Order: sequence, then structure tokens, then C-alpha cells
Amino acid sequence: MSTMPKILSYVEPPEDVLAFMKEHAVVTVVRPKKEEERFYEELAEADALYGAGLRIDENLLAHALNLKVISNVSVGYDNLNMGAISKRGITATHTPTVLIDTMADTMIGLMIATARRMPELNNMVKTGGWKKPLTSEYFGTNVHHKTLGIIGMGRIGEEVARRASLGFRMEVMYYNRRRKPDAEHNTGASYAGLHELLQSSDFVMVLTPLTSETRGLINAEAFGSMQQHAVFLNGSRGQVVVEEDLIQALNDGEIASAGLDVFEQEPVDPEHPLLGMENVVALPHIGTATHETRHAMAMDAARQCVDGVHGRTPEHVIQGG
Repeated sequence: MSTMPKILSYVEPPEDVLAFMKEHAVVTVVRPKKEEERFYEELAEADALYGAGLRIDENLLAHALNLKVISNVSVGYDNLNMGAISKRGITATHTPTVLIDTMADTMIGLMIATARRMPELNNMVKTGGWKKPLTSEYFGTNVHHKTLGIIGMGRIGEEVARRASLGFRMEVMYYNRRRKPDAEHNTGASYAGLHELLQSSDFVMVLTPLTSETRGLINAEAFGSMQQHAVFLNGSRGQVVVEEDLIQALNDGEIASAGLDVFEQEPVDPEHPLLGMENVVALPHIGTATHETRHAMAMDAARQCVDGVHGRTPEHVIQGG
């Protein structure tokens, strides 16, 4: 019988990532939706669980008799019940650093695409609607020299702030549960209360993690505080926003437009009211979706998983409980 630790992966890792883990552990790949019974059988003996998106709660952990490490291939970890995990002395990790630049790229791109109505105009051209020079009803709004308000000044928020400030000469404000003087020094951003940020920003970008405090944070009151020309952008989690309130704000003209990479339910229902609005840019949660970054995330999570099962402290342990 092998004395090597056992890693259960519920996603299919890239070949080289899987090979790396197999150098240090016995690795079994089982998709719970396809082989639920086998998954729970393997989970009972696993030292580590590797993957992204699976809800890990009390019910699942009741089957995980030997689990020591949970390696989440994501920066977000709202799929993890950290109270239940911490209570059992299990180490949970995530991948917050390797995706920073790609997420910043996505959010800057989403901001520009929404402000300049690029998807809408792309569709007009491709469907034969461009028959004369563009008239003012199709004009967008400038990004440069405007005010960007960032809600959630983590690593990604800092990189967005740096690019917006230095690249587009934007004035950047941020709201965070803790003030970050180093980020202010490095990016030129200024701290503001949430209400002040909402009132003052031309672009409001949500990058906060989903927690009990941030769930439903952006609601009717928040939209009512924004300027009528404001562009709302969400690269966080869909549940941070009350979608019914966003729909109402767009319908009532309380804000001008929205760019969304995330939704309350994913994949989003094709009949969802937001998808029928020309002033909404909707993306299928592509924040980190490049070949390079997804591979880097997979390998980063694998290294942390291997460190954890061999008694070493992983680099990015989630603090929570």
C-alpha cells in the first residue's frame, strides 16, 4: 500500500499540472456530478481536495474523514464554508496573485467596452445596420480623465486603480473595509466612504469578495446614489448586487449602463431581463479566462496542495472561520 498522501481532484487538471501532483501524491480525478458515489468513496480517504466551484459545506465534510487541505483553484472562495473547514482544522488555500493582471485587463476592457458601447455597435455592423455615418444617438462616453470608484481594494483593485490612474489619467476613489495607505501611495487613489464614492463616480466598479457583509451591498439605495450618467461594472460576484434593483435602475434611467461579468445565477438564463438591454454588456464570467492565467492558477493551486499534504505551510492560506 502506498504511503504517499492522497489528493482527490474534482476537476480535470492540465496534463503537466496533474503530472506534477503525481510526483508528490497519489492523485485521483473524479467529477462528482458524473460519479457521485465514487467521489464520496474517494473523499473518505483523501488527504487533500483540489478544484474550483464545488460547494464544500458541513454535509460534504462529513464524508471527508482524513482531509487536511482544500486547494481552491480560484481567488474567490465563497464556495467554501470556512467556519466548518476551520472547525475541523483543515487548511484551505486559494490563488489570489497569479490572476491579478488578467483580471485587471478584463475590468479595464469591460469599462471601455461599456462606455463606448462596443458590443452594441459591433452587432449593428455585423447585422447590416451600419448604413450611414454614425450619428449622436450611438455615441458613447469618454473614459479618460473621468472618476472611477472601486468598491473592494484588494490586489485586483489596486492593479485596476494603477492602470486607470496612470494609463487613463482617471481620478480613482476606493471604498474598502480597511483603509490602505500603501495602495493610495502606489496608485494615487483616495479613500472615500461608500455613499461619497457612489455620488462622485462616473464609473462604479465592484471588486469586493462575496461575504455575508457584501451580499446585496449594491441595492436600490446604492443605485439611487449614483449619477444618472454613471456606468456600473461588476467583476466580483453576482450576489453582491441585487439584480432586480439593477434592472429597475437601468429602466428608470437612474444609471446609464452596466458591464457585467458575473450574475446571481450562472450560467445566466437567456431570458434574463438584463440580456435584453442594449445598454448592458454581459460576459460569461471571463475574468481570468485566458489560457496562460488558468494554467498558472491550476499550477499555483497544485503547489499549495502538495505543500499542504506534506506538512509545509502553503503560500496562500485562507484566513477565516
